[in-house]
Amino acid sequence: MRETEFWERMQQHLGAAYASVWAGQHNLSALGNRTVDQALADGVPPKTIWRAVWAALELPDRER
Repeated sequence: MRETEFWERMQQHLGAAYASVWAGQHNLSALGNRTVDQALADGVPPKTIWRAVWAALELPDRER
């Protein structure tokens, strides 16, 4: 997954404005208590981050 696809999915589920806010403020235990922004900056693959977001938002399996 490319980072652009990751952000498209984030915006699809959270809205364009809130996706970036959520990514910068919500710590995910699956990412070592880092935010999405921190994980991306640390080089965590977008697919790994998406799986953590998917679980945190309790999205349907088809969105995984």
